[in-house]
Amino acid sequence: DPDMPFVPSIPEDQFILVEEGDPTVIPCRTSDPNAQVTLTNSLDKAVYAFYDSKQGFIGNFPAGSYTCKTMVEGVEFKSEEFLIYILRATSQLPVEIEALKTVYKTGETIVVTCVVFDNEVVNLQWNYPGKVKEKGLIKLDDIKVPSQKLVYTLTIPEASVKDTGDYECTARHATKEVKENKKVVITVHDKGFVHLEPQFSSLEAVNLHEVKNFVIDVQ
Repeated sequence: DPDMPFVPSIPEDQFILVEEGDPTVIPCRTSDPNAQVTLTNSLDKAVYAFYDSKQGFIGNFPAGSYTCKTMVEGVEFKSEEFLIYILRATSQLPVEIEALKTVYKTGETIVVTCVVFDNEVVNLQWNYPGKVKEKGLIKLDDIKVPSQKLVYTLTIPEASVKDTGDYECTARHATKEVKENKKVVITVHDKGFVHLEPQFSSLEAVNLHEVKNFVIDVQ
């Protein structure tokens, strides 16, 4: 089609997510398989890469915006702009889970953190006793300095005995068949369970060189 030398692309094709170091395709396909196509970057400079009219330009491209150009009967046509985003992702999936404490009383706030290191393309799911009732707030912090880490924080306000159980986070690599699972056991008591009986008063005096014992009964 001389009036439409580039096959229209859907918006999803114009945003290209690439893992660091991986080749990708800039999908500017032509309706004429013999068309001569040039790839340019945001500075309008030519970028040299292998071209396949059925796929587009194939290669390792830096992050940025790219446009394809072709000539039809002396008229220049441009494709839509394609934006490449480079994401950090390792083949391994280092994950750590951490709880501020593992024993709580009713009414306290449970906080559990799951951290994924050196990866930006991760799907993470929580499993915990209150999930069915959608109890809990999940927050994500994407930290890039001094190193890449995704910090997922699960907060359970006003904990009850029913919140006792396994708190589990499962991280899945978005593009590879890799997953990692971490778990911590949280216990919630209806009330405090340690009773202290000091055998001395809140203020005690001791004479010089005197030896004095301070005793507490613990139940």
